[in-house]
Order: sequence, then C-alpha cells, then structure tokens
Amino acid sequence: MPYQQITIRDHGSESNLFARRAFFAFIFVIALILVLLSNLYHLQVQRHDTYQTRSNDNRISVRPITPNRGLIFDRNGILLAENRPTYSLDVLIEKSGKPDKWLKSLADLLTIDEALQEKFTKKLKRRRRFKSLTLKNNLSEQEVAKFSVNQHKYPGISIEARLTRFYPYGEALTHALGYVGKINKKELVDIDQAGNSANYAGSYDIGKQGLERYYENELHGTIGYREVEINSRGRILRTLKVDAPIPGNDLILTLDIDLQKTAQAALKGRRGAVVVLDPKDGGILALYSNPSYDPNLFVHGISSKDYSPLITSLDRPLINRATQGRYPPASTVKPFLALLGLEDGLVTETTTIHDPGFYRIPNVKRKWRDWKKWGHGKVDLSMSVAQSCDIYYYDLAYKLGIDKITDFMGKFGFGERTGVDIHEETGANMPSRGWKRGQHNQPWYAGDTISVGIGQGYWTATPLQLAAATATMANKGIIRPPHFVMQQRVQKADQNDIINTEDPDRPPITLTDEKNWQIVLNAMEQTVSSVRGTAHKIFRTAKYTVAGKTGTAQVIGMKEDEEYDEKKISERNRDNAMFIGYAPFDDPQIVIAVALENAGHGGSEAGPVARMIMDKYFNNKDKLIANGQ
Repeated sequence: MPYQQITIRDHGSESNLFARRAFFAFIFVIALILVLLSNLYHLQVQRHDTYQTRSNDNRISVRPITPNRGLIFDRNGILLAENRPTYSLDVLIEKSGKPDKWLKSLADLLTIDEALQEKFTKKLKRRRRFKSLTLKNNLSEQEVAKFSVNQHKYPGISIEARLTRFYPYGEALTHALGYVGKINKKELVDIDQAGNSANYAGSYDIGKQGLERYYENELHGTIGYREVEINSRGRILRTLKVDAPIPGNDLILTLDIDLQKTAQAALKGRRGAVVVLDPKDGGILALYSNPSYDPNLFVHGISSKDYSPLITSLDRPLINRATQGRYPPASTVKPFLALLGLEDGLVTETTTIHDPGFYRIPNVKRKWRDWKKWGHGKVDLSMSVAQSCDIYYYDLAYKLGIDKITDFMGKFGFGERTGVDIHEETGANMPSRGWKRGQHNQPWYAGDTISVGIGQGYWTATPLQLAAATATMANKGIIRPPHFVMQQRVQKADQNDIINTEDPDRPPITLTDEKNWQIVLNAMEQTVSSVRGTAHKIFRTAKYTVAGKTGTAQVIGMKEDEEYDEKKISERNRDNAMFIGYAPFDDPQIVIAVALENAGHGGSEAGPVARMIMDKYFNNKDKLIANGQ
C-alpha cells in the first residue's frame, strides 16, 4: 500500500485564534454597553425634564366643562328661557357587550326606530370600547321610568342627564327670544376667526336667532376645565384638578309676558304683528309676530318632517313680521305729514280744504279718489286726521314734494333700522328720487308723491318702525331707541349693567314752533274721542284716554274708476289693517302698533287688537296699585 501522510490538529493555533476573536467580541460588547449607558444617561439625566413633561402630557388630559347658559326673565322676573335637564341613553360597550345581544330588546322597550339603531351601529365602529356613546336623546319621563325598572338587564347602559335650553312659552316668544341650536361648520369658522374657539371647546349649542343670538357672548359664559389622569388607552383613571366654569349672565327683559300672551291671543288665526313700547325708555313691552312656531323643535335638531311645513307654508312663519314685515303704512302716517305741513308753513291748525271725494293734480285728468266716495266736505287739519281724509293729504303731499317728505320722515326713523337688539330687522323703504332712479331707472313723478301722501306707493314700514315713530311723536320729538334688555345681571349680585336708553346718534327732533306737536297730538286724540273719528267705536268705553290713528292699506292697485269689493278679491289680496296709538293721552305710558295682513279696515280690525292689549296693560297696573306695589 502506498504511504499516506496523517495531519495532526494544531491546538495552539486554534486556541490563539479563539482568544483573539473572543477579545475583539468582548471589546465590541463593551463598546455597545458604553453606548447604551451613554444614551441612558442622556435620556434619564440630561433630558429628564423634557421627557417627564412629555410623559405627563400623555398621562394627563385636560377636558373642557361647558358652562350653564344664562337665563332670560321678563320684567317681572318670570322665567322665559331656562336650562332643563334632558335625559339620554348612553352605552359603554366594554361593559354592555356586543349590540346584537341587547339592541333589539332595548329598541322594543323604548321604541327606538331602525334608522336610529343603524346610526348608532355606524358610530360604534369608530368609537373606542371604553368610551360611552349616546343611543337616544331627549328621553321622555315614561321612557326613563321604563328603563329604570329594567336597567338590571342591561349592564353598561345608563341614563345620563344634561342641561339643555327650554322655552316654556313656546311660540309666544319665538321671534323675540329666538332659539339655540347645534353649532354648524360655518359657525365654527366664525368662532375660530373671532379668536373664541377655546371658549367653545366642548360646547354643542349656540344662539341662532333673536336675543339668543344677539347676546350670545353674554349668555354663553366662560368654559371650565378638568384635569384627569388617563392610561395608555385613554381611559380616565382619576380626576386631578377642576377649574369650574363661569355660568353665562342672566338677561332681564323689558317684555311683559302677560302683554305678550294677550297679543298672541288677539292675533290668533290672523297674519300680522303687534309691537308695544314704553315711550319713557323705549323698552319693548310686547313684540309678537303671527303665525309663529315652537322654538323647542330646533334645540335638539329639528326633523325634516317638522321643518318642511315651516319653509313651504305660504304664511311664512319663520319671518319676524314685527321687524321684517314691510307694510305700506297707509293713513297711520297722516299725523306725521300734518306735522310737516305745520312745520313748513303750508297749513295751520285752521287751514281748510274742500273735499268733493276726489283730487286732481293741476293739468292732469286722472282723479285720485278719497276712501269716502262722496267726500268729507270742508275739512281742517284736526278733522283730516280724525276722519282720515285722503284728499287733504293728496294736496299737502303735492305741495310739499317728495324731497321734504323723505328728509322729515327720516328724522322719525322711517327707511332706517331702529337698532333694536336683535339681528333680524329690515329698514323697509322711505322712497326718494334717487331711490327710484337706482331701483327702477325712472324719474320721480308727481303721482308718486300723491300715493306717498297717504302712506301708499313705494313707502313701506315695519310695525316696529311705526311704534318707534309713534313713541317719538308722543314724546314730542324725544327719541328713545327700542330695546329688549332692561338689565343684565352679572356674576356679582351688587353689580348691574343698565342698557342706555339715549341715542347719541339721533338727537331730539326740534320744531320752529313747539306748539305744533300738541296740535297733531290733539288731532290724534280726536280720532278716538270724536264721534266721527275712525277709532271712536273701538275706544269709546275705555277707562283711559287714547290718541291714535287707523290705516287701511291697499295690497293691489286699483284702476281710476274701479271700486274696491272685498267679496270679489282673493283673501291674500285684500287690504291690510293698521293702527298706531298711545295712552294715556296726557301722560304716555304705552305705545302700540298693529299690522294685520288682508284683514280689512284698520279701525274695525286692528283697533280692537290695540284695545285688548291696552285693557290688559291698565288692568294689570290697577291691580298693582290696589296691592300697594
């Protein structure tokens, strides 16, 4: 056999190689440990404060606490807008288990429809198991009682109480108070732009209309906060600190709920508006627009079933007729034109004209008819107001011209917003040459002035404007801007903010002869006290003295020789009935303006509404006096 060499292993070399490799591995491990220790020192020592702060931020959460909304009272301390507890059905899935185990039986117990169940199921997919989710809002007392009896069958499901807005007088005050509703996207943007987003964290409601919207900042209050400790999954472990919210300020209004309800009863079934003012300070005693609607429907989010009739109704209940209704003022403006005629020197207290039943502009064939077909005969200024003689004011308006009329009526606020403390208001229209040119691209004609002379044509006014102008007349030129809020109650009981009743931008109206005020006021008093006055039948048995003026406004134009026949005209094209007045005559305490759509004659239709409200006012006052208050 050939020779084979046998290789023997060199254990020494292998041992040296292993030692070298082990040494380098040990050095590498030591280096890694040093790096790790260096990083631990950097994190635990050098960056300790930074990471401790971050840890606390993750561990501690600040949750907003919504403040209670301020309450609203009438002038006598009667609650008009309150915060009532409402009950919701909240579910904690972590304890209740999957909905398929209990949802159907619970739906049968509390009559939860399929749409609400489906909505809840969808929300549940985006909700953490340990956070509660509302299944049904605004539970009735019967539903709360039913669930309370059966609550043991539904672990993890509970009744939760929250405060929400409630309006106890419903539609009687809707157009004055307005309402609150859920904050929408546009309002969120507005809040953010105003730099007020932090104060609305956790808030769901905001004022939408009326006083609720105008005084939102005062009513909302200041948000509070609650510091809570949470775990890694966001579950609240304990409360660390609470900064209580500051409730919103309460509002005390000039409104009298008794007068408001009387106005509502007087207008029942008829479209129109009533405004009642205190001429001494401009406080609004009553403001009612009919038809109205229940504001409580909007608080929790109105359903399409309830909202559809409101927006499709021909009666337009969403419109505040008292501040947004544009009505031809008709003969209610005759006292103001009479005052302008006296001021301009065109007429005196004894100036008379002959009224044959029609009027003609010189060199014009057309006849403008008086409401009294055979005319009033010989008429002076007092009779022209008391009997509402159209011919007297056709002639006076023609002689005055539209420029003087527009300028003078602007002093009484016609054509301008009154500045009342709600946003829903229009300035209506006091026509002028420039206005007609801009709106219709036509010149102003003498015939236009004739129509303006009896409060028709292009002239429109709101009931609030008429009431404010009447108050200025009763005050002999002193202007008291109308307002709702009499007093705003702040947190400290010994501090009160009184709303200023003076208007620095509108100084008193001064006349060249102050006696002219009394001449016109006497004529308005004759409208009620004189046997031939257009409102005499309505107020002849009143225990108080009244000065007033009726008005009947045409809604559609009539041909020159066409006679008005109510039976042949559709209901919505019939005349509007108007009335303005105040009482007592020598010491004005209450001013009223009434506008009734398509109701007919002002004296027979609008007058009784004013009488009913004035009776209520003075009866209440007599009771207070009898009780020594």
